[in-house]
Amino acid sequence: MQNNAGMIKPELAELPQISDRMSFVYLEHCVINREDSAVKVTDMDGDVFIPAAAITTLFLGPGCRITHRAMELIGDSGIGVVWVGEHGVRYYAHGRALNSHTRLLVKQAELVSNTRKHLAVVRKMYQMRFPNEDVSGLTLQQLRGREGSRVRATYREYSKKWNIPWTGREYDPEDFTSGTPVNQALSAGNVCLYGLAHSVICALGCSAGLGFVHVGHECSFAYDIADLYKAETTIPIAFEMAAKVQNEFANKIPQDFSGMIRRRLRDEIVKRRLLERMVHDIKYLLSDSDDGEEGEKAVYLWDNKKDRVENGRQYRENGVEEDGSDNHE
Repeated sequence: MQNNAGMIKPELAELPQISDRMSFVYLEHCVINREDSAVKVTDMDGDVFIPAAAITTLFLGPGCRITHRAMELIGDSGIGVVWVGEHGVRYYAHGRALNSHTRLLVKQAELVSNTRKHLAVVRKMYQMRFPNEDVSGLTLQQLRGREGSRVRATYREYSKKWNIPWTGREYDPEDFTSGTPVNQALSAGNVCLYGLAHSVICALGCSAGLGFVHVGHECSFAYDIADLYKAETTIPIAFEMAAKVQNEFANKIPQDFSGMIRRRLRDEIVKRRLLERMVHDIKYLLSDSDDGEEGEKAVYLWDNKKDRVENGRQYRENGVEEDGSDNHE
């Protein structure tokens, strides 16, 4: 029988850091397989090969079929996978990205479970939106009101800049094409931003469900992180692309409008180094320092006095016997 073992699973140190990868790739109506260390995409036009370790997130739209071999490669390479609906604007499910330890996850759980610490993270999130102001004296309700005013002012600013009428965020999740061009653009862009944030969160070993501003949803923390960047990415892009429809297409929405939005957003993500910033900002929100994150051991033993002790040893009451057999790494 032919040996189909393929490429050897790479060590974590051999993979590009999440902040150094491409942002996302959207696929639809194709078959996804693997060939060595590349994701092989086949459609009516032929084959395309995508280097697996260079992708952050794959968005799989309607008509996609993916093989077990492809998912094996995707899992080994730490690629986030999000299954989305038509036009790439409805979230259905996601696949777990690669992570090697739970230090940030434990810290996240600690912060979200303590009211005082939870509020401190929320304040940090709002402070990031108002970098030149001191909001430490505001209540949570006042912070929420300030953020609402900021977002409304952002909509008004770009509505005026691009001469696009704005009457509010209106969309039908069941009928994407019924929305205005600017609302369609916001829906398409925001889903990409959520998926990207979700993949970065999972790649760092955190939980997308343990949110601080948003709570009660499996993607709460992804919404928290994505909201930090909407005012500089999806909102201005939505009005820009709506103006393009108005001026270049005589108000007739192009068939590939959602694809145009994704490509424009992808360029902006690269320009603003958003992946790198997401990694830094998540670590900033959940920890006191960025140092010591990479290269940690994957498994420790919990200790009620020392917090954690080394795994892979047999411990006795008065000493340590090394080279234990219960190493879970």
